[in-house]
Amino acid sequence: MYLQKLSLINFKNYPDEELDFCEKINCFVGNNGEGKTNLLDAIHYLSLCKSYFNPIDSQNILHGTDYFIVQGTFFKGESQDNIYCAQKRNEKKIFKINKKEYSRFSDHIGLFPLVMISPADNALINEGSEERRKYIDSVISQFDKIYLDNLINYNKALLQRNILLKYFAERRRFEKASLEIWNQHLIDLGQKIFEKRLEFLEKFLPVFQEYFAFISTEKEVVGIDYSSQLKNGNYADMLADTVEKDRILQYTTVGIHKDDLLFNIATYPLKRFGSQGQQKSFIIAIKLAQFDYTKNIKAYKPILLFDDIFDKLDNNRVQQLMKLVSNNSFGQVFVTDAHPERVELIFKNIKTELKIFEIKSGTAKEIFYINE
Repeated sequence: MYLQKLSLINFKNYPDEELDFCEKINCFVGNNGEGKTNLLDAIHYLSLCKSYFNPIDSQNILHGTDYFIVQGTFFKGESQDNIYCAQKRNEKKIFKINKKEYSRFSDHIGLFPLVMISPADNALINEGSEERRKYIDSVISQFDKIYLDNLINYNKALLQRNILLKYFAERRRFEKASLEIWNQHLIDLGQKIFEKRLEFLEKFLPVFQEYFAFISTEKEVVGIDYSSQLKNGNYADMLADTVEKDRILQYTTVGIHKDDLLFNIATYPLKRFGSQGQQKSFIIAIKLAQFDYTKNIKAYKPILLFDDIFDKLDNNRVQQLMKLVSNNSFGQVFVTDAHPERVELIFKNIKTELKIFEIKSGTAKEIFYINE
């Protein structure tokens, strides 16, 4: 699978741009602030129906205009798919495949899997548990539609239960039967989500550890532990035991919406004891493991996006990483970097199909192409 063409109208800092890509390595080079990352974000839209960086779609419209359009053409073998995404101010986002509009964006998730590696991923380490839950959910959802539907329905049930708890508090009344309806939804869906997360992480962990050993010069043992209240007992019993606490706090205090991933290096928390280089290697290893895992399930290669990842890695590791993703185990790759000379040096001795685009003030110009 690969993205052959990308077209942008009024997207972020791009008034009108069209790019044709090669099937292997595509590099966007230029000074910071010129729009390199915006191109990766447009590709992310085509795959996951949303921005990687800004969840408010209207804020991705070029200043002074009223809409944006992002279009792309994907190839899987002999089949071709045209994807269309449009957002007008104060209107509903439109998403189409081959001119057919989706009624649910979730139906598109997983058709064109993608893995993004960005400095923004530091939030996985430094921010709260919600960031890590969102990550594991996004990974599993790209290859498991049932999981995605269960997650959507769980969050709806959780919202309704919390609304009901607030309603009881405002009215100074309590109706156990009304709460039980939503309890049962949470129990049924939460158990399925918990089991799928547990199954995924058990298979994912050894792949991640293998990639970390490849990327990092360090010899520490790394790990990812799954923290979940459902490991400690029956979800129905937990909801019953905490009902008074929930009534007082007016929200649901137990469930898979409290799950977390604990990142460790040499048995210590990565956030507190990992160096910048170790944390960078940790994140890259997670994302490459995600690529590998998704590829094996989908039976085709996701698109891989590298956004400005070279600064925290030494030149040897950068060279090794790019050599790895240039081989046949990986598919199409997009890379951004502020240093054109570094990109040319990295790929000088790597035999692969390569296109380099110079990005300047919301325009993209192809400056180098080699077909190996």
